[in-house]
Amino acid sequence: MLAVCNTLLEIDAAGVAQPELAESYEASDDAATWTFCLRKTNFSNGKQVTAKDVIASFNHHRGEDTKSGAKELLKQVKEIRADGDNVVVFELTSGNADFPYVTADYHMWIMPENGEGGLDWQSGVGTGGYTLEEFEPGVRMRLKRRDDYFKSDRAWFDEVTILTINYPTARQNALVTGEVDIINAVPTKTVHMLKRRPNVHTVEVTGTSHFPIAMQCSKAPFEDVNVRLALKHAVNRQEMLDKVLRGHGSLGNDHPIAPSQRFHAADLEQRTYDPDKAKFHLKKAGLDSLDVTLATSDGAYSGAVDAAVLFQQSASKAGINLEVNSRPADGYWSNVWMKEPFFMGYWNGRPTADWMFSLVYGAGAAWNETKWQNDEFNTLLIQARTELDENRRAEMYADMQRLCRDDGGAIIPMFGNYIDGRNDRVAHGEVAANRYLDGWKAIERWWLTDV
Repeated sequence: MLAVCNTLLEIDAAGVAQPELAESYEASDDAATWTFCLRKTNFSNGKQVTAKDVIASFNHHRGEDTKSGAKELLKQVKEIRADGDNVVVFELTSGNADFPYVTADYHMWIMPENGEGGLDWQSGVGTGGYTLEEFEPGVRMRLKRRDDYFKSDRAWFDEVTILTINYPTARQNALVTGEVDIINAVPTKTVHMLKRRPNVHTVEVTGTSHFPIAMQCSKAPFEDVNVRLALKHAVNRQEMLDKVLRGHGSLGNDHPIAPSQRFHAADLEQRTYDPDKAKFHLKKAGLDSLDVTLATSDGAYSGAVDAAVLFQQSASKAGINLEVNSRPADGYWSNVWMKEPFFMGYWNGRPTADWMFSLVYGAGAAWNETKWQNDEFNTLLIQARTELDENRRAEMYADMQRLCRDDGGAIIPMFGNYIDGRNDRVAHGEVAANRYLDGWKAIERWWLTDV
């Protein structure tokens, strides 16, 4: 629907929030009040976009009975009000310097208000470069280009058909045979096959997806930071990256902020495989050896069991006996994730450091899978969220990444790339790294070369 609708802001190829339906925006000194001035443009039905539409679109995710995945994200919003037809003001419960990125989230499409304060989400009317012509849920979507789109340098295809092809092999075959022009989520194990095809190309960017090995800090033996550090030094990250992701990624440093993201701490020393250091930390914990059981499943991610076996092999050289407990994919997320003391997981990442840290690492975070509590980290998390000075924020987030690396309960050995495929007919500019398919905006941003 990002081809049919727009959000107030969008994330560009550099990972920066840029105006979209909002022409401009500004924050109060405490970052708790955000004012957005709307662009003068129309929905596909001819109706002008007003503040009422924006308010209805956001409130659709805020109601008590809403099932929206954005409900938790918008709990920080205390009030949304109009200041005339073209200005919307958001009052937050506390300051958030990254609130513009929240408005760019894929849930926050702006759709028409229905005349009763609610949202007309059923009609498929939007402000985007395409109109919705046909929709079969789970099967196909057909779109037609608008001639009056407010972005004159976007939406180049006259017509687009989106097909649901769930199986990676079938999706890849559709690209090779010319049935489709673009596909998403090319598996790392078949990238080399695709690259051998003369008229097909892969589109690969450093992604935010990562593969944590979670140690619950509230349970033995992981409450001892030296045990956690021993296990972190016992992972051969390069081997895991080479063999599990086949090199299509980057090394992790035991924090969740990817190299492609703003505020990534590039100067933080990279942790490497060091069995001697692992043994050193075991001795500091009063141990000569360590027996642990790691729960895993390919239901966590494709290759998770292989990654666990590699960890088992590398850890053995540090005096760590790591038993791999391979669990069924069915029920893994409900029966194992956040329940076992030592398990493998997966995160797709989030657009900002605050978003990721608040969701998984902060005090009281609903998905704090390691049960980690660090007072210094929690203080920095609140301070950085309200700090508008970018240099000061960068220092704070670097400190937080250091704390995760040296004290946290997550071993993060690697980040995965986003890999898509296209044929020779399709071209594109610099590609965004926040999601597959150019931040899910390939339909708007890419173009055909044979027209």
